[in-house]
Amino acid sequence: MAFEFATAARIIFGAGRLGEIGDIARALGRHALVVTGRTPERAGDLLALLREKKLEVGVFPVAGEPEVDTVRRGTALARDEGCDCVIGFGGGAALDAAKAVAILLTNDGDVADYVEIVGRGKALIVPPVPLVAIPTTAGTGSEVTANSVLASPEHRVKVSLRSPMMLPRLALVDPELTYGLPAAVTAATGLDALAQLIEPFVSKRANPLTDGLCREGMSRAARSLRAAVAAGYDARAREDMALAGLFGGMALANAGLGAVHGLAGPLGGMIRAPHGALCAALLPRVVEANLRALRAREPGSGALPRYREVARLLTDNPEAEAEDAVGWLDRLITDLDIPRLRDHGLTPERIPELVGKAARASSMKPNPVELTSEELAAIVEAAL
Repeated sequence: MAFEFATAARIIFGAGRLGEIGDIARALGRHALVVTGRTPERAGDLLALLREKKLEVGVFPVAGEPEVDTVRRGTALARDEGCDCVIGFGGGAALDAAKAVAILLTNDGDVADYVEIVGRGKALIVPPVPLVAIPTTAGTGSEVTANSVLASPEHRVKVSLRSPMMLPRLALVDPELTYGLPAAVTAATGLDALAQLIEPFVSKRANPLTDGLCREGMSRAARSLRAAVAAGYDARAREDMALAGLFGGMALANAGLGAVHGLAGPLGGMIRAPHGALCAALLPRVVEANLRALRAREPGSGALPRYREVARLLTDNPEAEAEDAVGWLDRLITDLDIPRLRDHGLTPERIPELVGKAARASSMKPNPVELTSEELAAIVEAAL
């Protein structure tokens, strides 16, 4: 057995822990760029806590999922203001943008020099300025991952800026920041978290450390996602989902993902839709397709008993079989009113383009079984 495990240098978790950010940030720098979501007013408490400690603060809102040009603008603003640390505050979009800005502040050149696929893919060689990641949704796990996913509209793809140095100096996870999130956002990000626990658990790169995180995270998400959607101020449900999102991020960063994200990543570059919503629509169909392919081509695969364990964790039934996971997930996305892919604008004519891109996606490589183009197309068609 051989594996590696890397995560944020420090993780702080707990309700009310945002109150500690002033002293924490003061130890990291004197002028912070705070990268927020589209509504910077949500960061009012954070900004007040920073200013109480006499930190200078610049604010950079990110409307929607970050694009390559978003990072250019954020980096230019941080340089102009003389920022010496970065704080990401928001969902995965804000955190990914913050990670990219933090490392581009210390590495010469343009973001296009370093991104994969459409850029030059140069290695990032200088550590970033100190970075704090504070999620306000429970699902992306971006606070403990070493990459930044960016859209390139001119190429109609999403690409990654990637380096082990991009792991935040600190991940501060305060479940209170997710209280009152809209039901649709809670549902989509929660299902993204669940996908990021299931996929690493059945991944070809799974290891004992990530297994423990996935088991704990799946149990918490299974018992609390519906409650978090139904009652936005349910403290126990919000705590469970914040942990599920954190554990999913740690797991995916070290064990990889699978076909859900292998399809959702390229699809997000083709249509404008929240990443979590795409993962949610695809998740049951990918589990179903993987089980079918494993039974047909690799009946001795260790992924099959793992899927049976997934089913037992989700259903809380020790007698459940692997296929019961599909039924449980189908009921969940129905109960949570998850839109289908066609509701986000995907049409059947674009499926071949999506399948071609997905087959080359890095997230597809750890999938427990290699899926054919026909099987990938069938997954998307079933999720339409």
